[in-house]
Amino acid sequence: MYNEKDIIAQWNADMYDLNETYTDDVELALMLMGTTPKKVLEIACGSGRFAVPVARAGHDVTGLDFDEYMLERIAHKITNEKIKWHKADVIYDDWGTGFDVVTLGANFLFNIISDMNYEQAQKLMIQKSADALAVGGHIFVDYAYSQYPEKWFYNPNPIIVWEGTDSHGNFGKMSLLDNVYDTESRMLRFICRFDMILADGSTLEQEIPSEKHFALLEQIHKWLDEAGFVIEQECGDYQGHPISEMTNRVIIWARKMGKELIASL
Repeated sequence: MYNEKDIIAQWNADMYDLNETYTDDVELALMLMGTTPKKVLEIACGSGRFAVPVARAGHDVTGLDFDEYMLERIAHKITNEKIKWHKADVIYDDWGTGFDVVTLGANFLFNIISDMNYEQAQKLMIQKSADALAVGGHIFVDYAYSQYPEKWFYNPNPIIVWEGTDSHGNFGKMSLLDNVYDTESRMLRFICRFDMILADGSTLEQEIPSEKHFALLEQIHKWLDEAGFVIEQECGDYQGHPISEMTNRVIIWARKMGKELIASL
């Protein structure tokens, strides 16, 4: 997730499976997709929290992710669902084409790992989604959002993401430290720190300087428009309520337009 050492990455994958168990986003996405089987591509599929239930609902799912420790957990969660997954760098690798739905879920646009300029990488994810979709296909964007990011990101205290013991007996804690948000560039800079007590009694620490770009909703709208999308639904939570000052999420369901569709409007 943050270019951490292997033993930390394995612990991190276990913690993700233990702690990230919500399903509201899956339920909303399935409602938007409808019951007709779709060819679905999930970007940053991780350990299959989203991809597996979508496949179980009857869709043909492909997942891409660069974290091998996350990906190896998918096989233990499936039976005969139509699902496949590949290790890939979604910035530089090909995604394939002809999909009915591409999902950029779980706040992925804010959690891209790349050496590319962050804002350019975010825009690229929208464009590559368009390139991977068949005409008339849809993109599902699930993005953590606030109308007041300068207040949202201000936290002088350490933020504990999760802590616990993994399947190998290693105990760890993942913390975010020293948050600094620049209102002009909309860049959030922080330290991702891991503190581990390994099963053999030894300790391991790692601090990783990290930065993220917070894209305004207007900017995401512009990227979608430039990539040929038309927004069909947009809401501020998984229950479908409108975006408001209280919003901490934005979900967008947009359709890829082609010459034929544009002509029919």
